[in-house]
Amino acid sequence: MNLKNKKIIITGATGGIGNSLVKKFTDNGSIVLATGTKEEKLNNLKNKFSNIYIEKFNLAEHKNIESFIEDASNKLGGIDVLVNNAGMNLDNISIRLTEENWKKVLDLNLTATFLMCKFAIKKMLKNKSGKIINITSIVGHTGNLGQANYAASKAGIVAFSKSLAIEYAKKNININCVSPGFIKTEMTDNINDEFKKTLISKIPSGDLGSGEDVSNCVAFLASEMANYINGETIHVNGGMYMA
Repeated sequence: MNLKNKKIIITGATGGIGNSLVKKFTDNGSIVLATGTKEEKLNNLKNKFSNIYIEKFNLAEHKNIESFIEDASNKLGGIDVLVNNAGMNLDNISIRLTEENWKKVLDLNLTATFLMCKFAIKKMLKNKSGKIINITSIVGHTGNLGQANYAASKAGIVAFSKSLAIEYAKKNININCVSPGFIKTEMTDNINDEFKKTLISKIPSGDLGSGEDVSNCVAFLASEMANYINGETIHVNGGMYMA
């Protein structure tokens, strides 16, 4: 994979998967702009990977996304790859799920992904090439107890990405999804041992995945090795869900 000097935007870069994405692309010589909402975590990321750009940005502020893409493009000198990794969950069973929390999750996970793609594609059209990788989730395919809003947002990203892929295939812009299963992160570290055993028992590979499992797949889709892959969702879940 030749990703040297590729100009990459990664959202949600301060989490476990986000850190792995930043490491994977910087290890391959890419020029990375990492975003997140927590300044301390962004500074820690900058200390780890001194050659990256960082920018604190809240994707829920939809009106600022166009100017963010403009600024990012100016900093990087263009946009070759966009990785939409940011996401949130506000879980509750459906009859207790408020409309406000439904909207918050859809606004960040789905609407912000749409707007990031929209304005990044405008830049990519000028370059006559580009790659977009949208991070979805296994629950967007299987559903999950107490996650109707989160599952809907992630399923929406898959359908949205397929539509985009059709629209821009002839413009040399590829849009694909990566759908992680249960990955070792700070969040899964906090799951109690009994529930974790039950969870792992449902995974044919017998273990949780790693952030690197996800970043390997994303890097492949961002490379020229994946030029003829478009509108696809690649599942990284140890066989827990097989499409």
